[in-house]
Amino acid sequence: MRVGAPQIRRQLVSVFRAWGMSEAHADTTADMMVETDLRGVDSHGIGMLPTYDQEFRNGRLNMRPTFKKVRETPAMALIDADASLGHPPAAYGMNLAVDKCLAVGVGVVAVFNSHHFGAAGCYARIAAEPVMGTNPLAFAAPAKRNAPFELDMATTTVAAGKVRVYKLNHKPLPSGWVVDGDGKTVTDSAKGFQHVSDRDGGITPLGGSREAGSHKGYGLAVMVHVLAGALAGASFSPIRNQTQKKSDPHNIGHFFMAIDPRAFREEGAFEEDLDQVIDVLHNAKRVDANQPVLVAGDPERANKKERLEQGVPIPDDLMEQLRAVAKNADVPFVLSGT
Repeated sequence: MRVGAPQIRRQLVSVFRAWGMSEAHADTTADMMVETDLRGVDSHGIGMLPTYDQEFRNGRLNMRPTFKKVRETPAMALIDADASLGHPPAAYGMNLAVDKCLAVGVGVVAVFNSHHFGAAGCYARIAAEPVMGTNPLAFAAPAKRNAPFELDMATTTVAAGKVRVYKLNHKPLPSGWVVDGDGKTVTDSAKGFQHVSDRDGGITPLGGSREAGSHKGYGLAVMVHVLAGALAGASFSPIRNQTQKKSDPHNIGHFFMAIDPRAFREEGAFEEDLDQVIDVLHNAKRVDANQPVLVAGDPERANKKERLEQGVPIPDDLMEQLRAVAKNADVPFVLSGT
């Protein structure tokens, strides 16, 4: 079924408000989740709502948080998110990093005591400048004639939410995405999702195998945790899981960096150089004459154009889960489509 973005946003806001979120935080969270769905990242949009509902009912989420600056200098800040769902403090942190970079050239903000914040790329696009999150990392840079370069990727072969999307659609997993506790490939999406959830096996590092470079994905994942976890003072899940109670917050961390190109180059020079790079890549020789050469951000922009016209696809299984979330929140179920 296809559902229009305005309906999805309305459903999300109604649930978040029923949970006790402020109007501003509900709007921010819904906007980020809808943008994620429109760009084709189905693993991190409205499909996450049932998970958030469970976390809310377990008492892990503070719906009326007060963000606190624990440390601050002109170029950096450390933010305590007060056990909030991740989208509002992440947007706050990225915007604060941008403000600082405009003042002194570079701004770095780390956030701790947060939760899942959706797709990292949403926050990179706030500045069209660099940002890294927990296990994913995202980087964006502005051009002038071309659309921004926008990289948003997991440091595993696939994001955990993508396994859930395959399960909801009853599709087999590609070989190499998920392995069991013995390191053997699992292609049944329901079993694969169970392995990911139970941490008996799980998703392979980016590359899949040592021969294909999985040690590089492993290294990237640790690097991101060093910045978003260790530097921020957030938790490391293998340690957290040993003692975490059902209602304990996850204490997830985020790391944001914004750079003002004008601190390094004459105004407009960076964007002109990036335009030339993007032009060269777009005009590179095609392996398939019918498939254009793309740069990061191109597929997502194409998805957004198509989904604004045709609606966002929502699998039947997910639709039933969303209906239950609305019922639990005692709000009308407004999702319908074609």
